[in-house]
Amino acid sequence: MCDNPTLPPAVARALEEYRALLAEHGVTWGEDPIFYVKSMATNAYLMGATTFWEVCDDMLAKRYPGMSPEQLNSRLTELDMNEVVRNVLAGKVLDNLAALRLTSDGALIEARAQAVVDDEPLSTTLLVDSAREDPVTVLVDGRAHEIGPHGARLIAITSRSEVIVDGGRMDLSALTRKAPAARLRVRAGFPCKWSVYDEHGQGWYPEGAPARRDYHLLPYFHGDDLVLDVPAEPLTVRVSRGMEYDSAKVEITPVAGEETLLELTPRRLYDAAARGWYGGDMHVHLNWAGDMVGTPEHAAAMQHGEDLHVLNLVAGNVSSMRVYDSEALEHWAGRDLPWSDDTHLARLGVEYRNDLLGHFYAFGVSAPPSRFHTGFLGTVDWPPNSVACEELRGLGAILGYSHPFHNPMSDTDGPGVLPWRSRNCSSREIVADAALGLVDTLDVLSQTAIATTAVVYRHLIGAGNRLAVTAGTDAMISFARRGNQSNPPGWERVYAQVDGPLSAESFAEAVRRGRTFGTTGPWLELLVDGHGPGSTLERSPGDRVTITVGSVGPEVERLEIRTADGVLAEGPPGALTAELVLGDPTYVVAVAVGGRHERAFTGAGAYAHTSPVYLDVDGRHVARAQDIRWCLEWLDHTETMLRQEGRFETAGQLDDHLDLIERARKVYRARLD
Repeated sequence: MCDNPTLPPAVARALEEYRALLAEHGVTWGEDPIFYVKSMATNAYLMGATTFWEVCDDMLAKRYPGMSPEQLNSRLTELDMNEVVRNVLAGKVLDNLAALRLTSDGALIEARAQAVVDDEPLSTTLLVDSAREDPVTVLVDGRAHEIGPHGARLIAITSRSEVIVDGGRMDLSALTRKAPAARLRVRAGFPCKWSVYDEHGQGWYPEGAPARRDYHLLPYFHGDDLVLDVPAEPLTVRVSRGMEYDSAKVEITPVAGEETLLELTPRRLYDAAARGWYGGDMHVHLNWAGDMVGTPEHAAAMQHGEDLHVLNLVAGNVSSMRVYDSEALEHWAGRDLPWSDDTHLARLGVEYRNDLLGHFYAFGVSAPPSRFHTGFLGTVDWPPNSVACEELRGLGAILGYSHPFHNPMSDTDGPGVLPWRSRNCSSREIVADAALGLVDTLDVLSQTAIATTAVVYRHLIGAGNRLAVTAGTDAMISFARRGNQSNPPGWERVYAQVDGPLSAESFAEAVRRGRTFGTTGPWLELLVDGHGPGSTLERSPGDRVTITVGSVGPEVERLEIRTADGVLAEGPPGALTAELVLGDPTYVVAVAVGGRHERAFTGAGAYAHTSPVYLDVDGRHVARAQDIRWCLEWLDHTETMLRQEGRFETAGQLDDHLDLIERARKVYRARLD
């Protein structure tokens, strides 16, 4: 790869380094083994599992009876991930995980047989699951693996591996079944997302394509006019192209020994670009550890196959000092990536990370920043995120807090319901940075708690902060199987209404002006007296405004119109109209919600939320006392957290954080006055 003339030498060398890290360390790439890094070893086997945390808690509670939940949480890194996988699966076998059961009576192979169409061995993983009271040695291809009493071990094997237990060789024939070979050519006329699978869910891919699975566990790959080796057996072929298209699906049985052409095209549901709106994903990682190495070619295929207008590939660290894709950022900062065209724009950006204060994205940077993170490997939580915000703003970027919150919160809850004593990446500095005008957006849509983030967002804008709604999926191209992170980029998007042609500058300006909505798929339109999100309307007390909301998408079940006082109107999908008689200054946003749906790649279901139309009254901007006091309470929790949980080398470092909080308090108190 280093000799690839299409890649800058520094980028090619970095990809080679990542391949070496993957080969040496596996999916973690040698990152500091904090719990979310250790748990990466489970990703490929526990997609869709709902009992992961319950099992982890139970394993620790049995080991440490009587310990509090907080004490148990601090011991998560003690868990053996092999045993966690075994316990979560509870006897289930997978397409990519066979089991070797060791009992007092002997040993048994359990597997879901995978079809093979050639003579190449099947690569898979063997879960050794021991119910024995004594240790046992398992030999795999000559290497000894010691399994403790009631222990478990994940071991990479092929269908031709030699597995010896108790002196006898295990029969691995249950891993595979021979199927007649055929070839399938799929064509839509433009790049798409394809899924090809049999009745058992086994996926088939073109040569060289990563074996990806999305949130719904469907196999997928991207491109057009592609050829696959497949079995001459009944198959399902599904094609889609991001959220602006519906999916099309057919059943087909390719002819043995022949190539079968299948032409299948998804139906467009709406055309945002034709209306001047362009959809972007503000938070995507090319490489972030993982079970494969992400390349620019992968990113290009996924962006065009999903018809994602704007792709922000962020350089960032995991749990150590290495900043993945910093070499690519150094080379391409301030420039469109090579596969960009008139309606598809890709840029290198930044994810700035502190697990205590929160993570934020930067889009449109003209050069790499001097710092990408604080607080990792026991280093200090200093300087405040605000310092990085100011630097990245100086480099021309728009900024927004990413995957902000993880716990439930209702409209009536105070900030105290959220956890304040854990380094869980929550966006705790957002309330201060928003007051001081240091950030432009909040990723109301992400892979974490969307409804909670929407609550926080509405408190922030109700308190007088002007923030746009954005969306960032945290998709990771270097993971083929990892829940939401192995979804394709753009499974959530921020749509921005752009003036003129699409460019990094025009898109950033539209976001900065709040002309946006975020969505898991539905098109959502808001007009207040004919004006859309980002507008400010000057009105007088007693004036009446007309609000119209429209949606497109089969997954929508309910529409809402909200003001600073709560839900003004709600109704079924399609269209909703309401009138508002003005008293105090307020804002208007629209929300669309729905249940689980094949177009929603998250367990939270379908969701869309607009940025506000602001309604100023007699020159006064919305700044509700209730929301301001809510933000002031948030700042109090932030100060307490920093004093108790922050890592600092000097009193002055803590003082810098307290000064930031006090400056924000003055802004909010002035709004109360």
